[in-house]
Amino acid sequence: MTREEKSIAIEELTAQLAGTNIIYVSDISGLNAETTSDLRRACFKAGIKLEVVKNTLLAKAMEASDNDYGDLPSVLTGNSAIFISDIANAPGKIIKDFRKKSDKPVLKGAFINSEIYIGDDQLDALATIKSKEELIGEIIGLLQSPAQRVISALQNHFKDEEVA
Repeated sequence: MTREEKSIAIEELTAQLAGTNIIYVSDISGLNAETTSDLRRACFKAGIKLEVVKNTLLAKAMEASDNDYGDLPSVLTGNSAIFISDIANAPGKIIKDFRKKSDKPVLKGAFINSEIYIGDDQLDALATIKSKEELIGEIIGLLQSPAQRVISALQNHFKDEEVA
């Protein structure tokens, strides 16, 4: 890879990183072609971009980015692939699902809304993070519940008055 090609690759990676707040870094080395294809297909269906990257180029793109990736560049050893998503828990769920059949992918780290997660031991926590839509749904449910009780009580009160 020439210096110019590296520069272009870093610019492209920097642009990808700027466009998201959710990045998982994992090791998918050792997966056979069929399993890798299944992983890519699952990512595509979930709206996740999966890309194998060179560690040095990703580290330079993180450095050039406006985001603060903290210690995340320290996990860039060996083979690395990045999962880029709009939903915080989606890559965690996919990795966890694939780990039922294989010991890969191994989570190296993640950057989620300015929070840094390092190590494979964070996978369970990341897979259970609630998405923005799930949180909004829960809040709406909580807000509707008291209002529904008040309406129900008023309706019952007026029914009781009609009977009397």
